Amino acid sequence: MIVLSVGSASSSPIVAVFSVALLLFCFSETTLGAPCPINGLPIVRNISDLPQDNYGRPGLSHMTVAGSVLHGMKEVEIWLQTFAPGSETSIHRHSCEEVFVVLKGSGTLYLSETHGNFPGKPIEFPIFANSTLHIPINDAHQVKNTGHEDLQVLVIISRPPIKIFIYEDWFMPHTAARLKFPYYWDEQCVQESQKDEL
Repeated sequence: MIVLSVGSASSSPIVAVFSVALLLFCFSETTLGAPCPINGLPIVRNISDLPQDNYGRPGLSHMTVAGSVLHGMKEVEIWLQTFAPGSETSIHRHSCEEVFVVLKGSGTLYLSETHGNFPGKPIEFPIFANSTLHIPINDAHQVKNTGHEDLQVLVIISRPPIKIFIYEDWFMPHTAARLKFPYYWDEQCVQESQKDEL
């Protein structure tokens, strides 16, 4: 696990990440701006025009900046997530690498290497604006806003859709964790495959 400070006071971490995202967008098809734009990404978009939802999770605002379901991305997904004070992710692990760039606010990353029969007591890492964090594949983790203002993060995952295991606590056996695969934030946009009827 790596926690790094990004850039100088005059540079913005979002600029660097969005530059990479823009490069990926250049290789995608354009879309007509439908609610579930399956045909790809336009070259330039206004982030304030993107749909956001809490997906039934109080204190969360999730926005898919570039995704497999909405935009046809095959190698990465990029999300913008905002956590209200006190809100958190579930304790979970997944079959992909994950990188966070903290844009504003502060919080705590809880991380446990997943080598025994259950995650176990996690290590706590303080996170803050202009920090980045890398979550290794299959290490159980949780992000919590432990600050007094919104915690906003840009999240990049590899290999969508991901296989996710959700835990009720840090001592729940791996065999009892709830598996969700494929895991899509934008499930309402998943299209059923067409059956060939003769």
